[in-house]
Amino acid sequence: MPDRWTAVAALADPSRRALYDHVRHQDHPVTREEAADAAGISRGLAAFHLDKLVDAGLLRARYQAPSDQPRGRGRSPKVYEPAGDGLAVTVPERRYELIAEILADAVVDDPAHADDAARRLAGQRGRSLGAGLAEDGCDVLSALGGLGFEPRPDAQRRVLLHNCPFHALATRHTALVCGLNHAFLTGLLDGLGAADVEARLAPRPGACCVELNLPS
Repeated sequence: MPDRWTAVAALADPSRRALYDHVRHQDHPVTREEAADAAGISRGLAAFHLDKLVDAGLLRARYQAPSDQPRGRGRSPKVYEPAGDGLAVTVPERRYELIAEILADAVVDDPAHADDAARRLAGQRGRSLGAGLAEDGCDVLSALGGLGFEPRPDAQRRVLLHNCPFHALATRHTALVCGLNHAFLTGLLDGLGAADVEARLAPRPGACCVELNLPS
């Protein structure tokens, strides 16, 4: 998965964006010559931009001989193809795919009791993610910040979460989404080894429905 802001910066150039769009819409790996013709630029400039897109994690590159080229005859051209599932950037940060994955897994896992299964799976997902972040050296605040919750400690030994990564869904299905969020954050804290930090539901307008209470 490419760093999103690096990828956004890479696509700021119109020629580079046109090359990326062309490669994504093809059903075959694209050579530098084909990309240059499609964008109406020189082969050298196309090669420069294509390699920048590779550096940003948006394309993959490899060498592939044309099907009509005899084996061992000449150098294989460099070809490009899309990398990953695409790119989505929101400000403030949203993570709707996380809720979607939990709900889809819950329906498959226990369709007759999908709501209970979703809360259980949300806790498991948070716990697994927290354990991985702990191995990377993240503490509670850095983990929450990286997930887009915008945590800010206050003088009352609370951590207020100023952004809800599930905002639009929470507005429409408050009880369901806030319950999943609470289960996810409880699991996340457990995975981080911060079980003494309490996640509790405390809805505030325009912010996350969960706040954290730090140990005294």
